Amino acid sequence: MARKKNKANRKSWAIYVITKHGVAIARKLRDQLDDADIYVTHKFENQLQMDRVYLLSMPMGETIHATFNQYNAHIHIMSIGVVVRMIAPLLRNKKNDPAIICVDDKAQFTIPVLSGHVGRGNEFANKISQILENTPVITTASDVGQTFTVDILGRELGWILDDTDRNVTRACAAVVNQENVLFVQETGEKNFWPDEKKLPSGVEYATSLDGISVGDFSVFLIATDRDIKRLFPDIYEHAVIYRPKSLVLGMGCDRDTPLEIVEHGIRKVLEENHLEFRCIKGFSTIDIKADEEAFLRLKEKYAWDFTSYRADELDAVKNIPTPSVTVKNYVGTHGVAEPSAMLSAGTNELIVPKQIYKEEGCKKNVTIAIARIPFPLRISREIQTVV
Repeated sequence: MARKKNKANRKSWAIYVITKHGVAIARKLRDQLDDADIYVTHKFENQLQMDRVYLLSMPMGETIHATFNQYNAHIHIMSIGVVVRMIAPLLRNKKNDPAIICVDDKAQFTIPVLSGHVGRGNEFANKISQILENTPVITTASDVGQTFTVDILGRELGWILDDTDRNVTRACAAVVNQENVLFVQETGEKNFWPDEKKLPSGVEYATSLDGISVGDFSVFLIATDRDIKRLFPDIYEHAVIYRPKSLVLGMGCDRDTPLEIVEHGIRKVLEENHLEFRCIKGFSTIDIKADEEAFLRLKEKYAWDFTSYRADELDAVKNIPTPSVTVKNYVGTHGVAEPSAMLSAGTNELIVPKQIYKEEGCKKNVTIAIARIPFPLRISREIQTVV
C-alpha cells in the first residue's frame, strides 16, 4: 500500500522510463523540469548519468505503489493500459490522488489520465506537451468546451471552495450542458475568467443576490465572504460557494492579551455579522502594537498579512464611525481598529465598525473592525448581466 503524504509536502515530478526511446524523452523533460526525479529500469540506467535517477523495479508495481503519494505529478512514458492497472488499487478520491500523465514511446501525445482538475493534471499535461512539442489529449468536458472548471474556479487567485463535495458535480454538469447558471460575484478578483472572453453559454452574471429568484436558475456559483447558508438558505441549497481573500481586520487589544481571546473575538464578530473566517486576508493595527505577542502568533498561525501604521497615518483617515477622544489622548489618534482596517483594505468604508470583545473571567479587551477589499467587479458589454 502506498504511504499517505500530505499534498503540500509532496515533491513535484516523477518520470518513469522503461524503453530506449523513453530515455531520450525523459532527458528532454528533465532539462525543463529541474525538480523531477527519474525512475528507470536497470537495463537503461547507465544511459541517464545525472543526479536524482533511481532504479525502477521490475515488475514495476512495487516502485509505483511506493511513490504514488510522494509526488504531485507522475509522468509515465509507457502504455496507458499498463499504468491504469498498476495504479487502480491506489485510487482514493480526486481531492487527494496525484496527477497521472502518460506519454507514448514516440512522444506524439501527452495524455492526462487522472486528477485533471483538482490535481492539475490537465495543466501539467499542457506544460509537458509544450516541452515535447506534441499534442495534448484533454478529454475533460469543461476544458474541451472552454467553459468554467467549477471545481477549480479562481484557485490561482487564492479562492477556496466552501465545500469540495456539495453541489460541485451537479454544477459541473449544469455548466457543460449549458443550463441556466448564475455566477454571483459579491467580491473577489475580476480575472477569474479572461476579461476579453464572453462568459460560457448559459452562464449569467450578477453582483448581488438581492431580488434573485431561485427558480430561474438550476445552479448558483457565488464568490462571497458572507454566510449564504444563513442569509439565503433557499439559494444555498443550489449553490457552489467560493471564498476569495477579501476581508481585512483592524485590531487593537490590551497588552499581553492571550491569543485564544483574540481568536475568540475574531470568530464571534465574524459570526455575528455573517462573515466567513476563511476570507480573511490580513489584519492591521497601530505601530506601538506591532510587537504584541498575540498578533505575531496570529500572523504565523494563519499566514495572514500583518500591517502596522503610525498614529498620524491613522488619524489622517476621515469619517471613521466611532472616533474616541480617549484613544486620541492615549495613543495620538482618534481610532486604531477602524482606520487601520480602512487603510489596509484600500477603502473609505467599513462593513463592520469597531466592536469590543471581552470574555468572562478575562480582564483583557479586544477591539475589531472589518473592511472589505474593493476588488473591481467584472462589468463588461460582453457579459449578460442580471439586473
